[in-house]
Amino acid sequence: MKKISLYTFAVVLLVGGKSFAQEERDRVITTAASTLMIAADARAAGLGDQGVATSADAYSQQWNPAKYVFVQSEQGLGVNYTPYLSELVNDIFLGNVTYYNRISERSAFGASLKYFSMGNIEARDYPDEVARILSPNEFTLDLSYALKLSDHFSMAVAGRFLRSDLKIAELDPDASAANTFGVDVSAFYQSEQIDFTQFDGRWRAGVNISNIGPKIKYDAGGQENFIPTNLKLGGGFDFILDNSNRIGTYLEFNKLLVPTPQDFDGDGDRDAEDIQEYNSIGAIEGIFKSFGDAPDGMSEELKEITYAVGAEYVYEEVFSLRTGYFHESPEKGSREFISFGAGFRHNIVDIDLSYLFSTSEVVSPLEGTLRFGLTFNFGSEYEQY
Repeated sequence: MKKISLYTFAVVLLVGGKSFAQEERDRVITTAASTLMIAADARAAGLGDQGVATSADAYSQQWNPAKYVFVQSEQGLGVNYTPYLSELVNDIFLGNVTYYNRISERSAFGASLKYFSMGNIEARDYPDEVARILSPNEFTLDLSYALKLSDHFSMAVAGRFLRSDLKIAELDPDASAANTFGVDVSAFYQSEQIDFTQFDGRWRAGVNISNIGPKIKYDAGGQENFIPTNLKLGGGFDFILDNSNRIGTYLEFNKLLVPTPQDFDGDGDRDAEDIQEYNSIGAIEGIFKSFGDAPDGMSEELKEITYAVGAEYVYEEVFSLRTGYFHESPEKGSREFISFGAGFRHNIVDIDLSYLFSTSEVVSPLEGTLRFGLTFNFGSEYEQY
């Protein structure tokens, strides 16, 4: 019986099921802990998986925690549930709980817990053997602190603990849950409301370098895998039509700060020596290499950048409609989809929903998935200029 680790299965699952042969041919960048890149809240999901420069909300922890000092409510608690591969199974999901607190006019902290379950898996060595029930999972715990450096600009730092329990100890006695940590550094800008001829407006911009940290491995002699260190850069503009109607427009770019897998010795094939050389690259070294190591030069580097565009219509701050588009080069993973979402506010509670449709040949694992989130807003309200 051929044995395969759940880590290998998880990588295939999270990148949409592309074969390893296709991966090597296209030089797709894969990492451990790919769940860190999944949009964990329904609002961001409805905007095409973006949030680095959108208006502040309870879920800023994943996208840009520097936004927390611009959120209006003093405190907030958010809960989101995202089914995964919902058209095939019903027990794989991503859960997210986030809390923030604006402790003063100029500072705030946030905390979040994300839990990804791959459901229950029956493991047998022989067909007639009693099954062993395995429950592979990953979870992360985040803490962040944000500080306003001026009335319009803020920065934040976040720390993250990751535990990944995907390898099967019964098949590999040396296997165990893998642990690592990551750090985020982010910044956010939000302008005052500007008076234009036909409408008012507000500019936003944000940047976040996330998951800066050591590589992860599941046993003492095993391969070290990069975690998804990532650069987010985005901007947005609000068209404030009147006191009741607002339209937010957003654009975001993302690039994995992870080296490109390649044929180092130039023999036309990625063999064991190439893989060994790739694995010898350190985590920090890999960040700097990622900006200029693509074998086909700048044209390939640009293909490693994904982008998302989105728009959000808000009426009376109680009802919103959202849509977004996400694009990744066909040679670098081929994720491409259109998303839709809606939001409702009643007293202190926000309800958010989102849904996506794949527009590429590689069908998203979130195809046909309705994501759902609740946010509870507490305390006093802060006035923004």
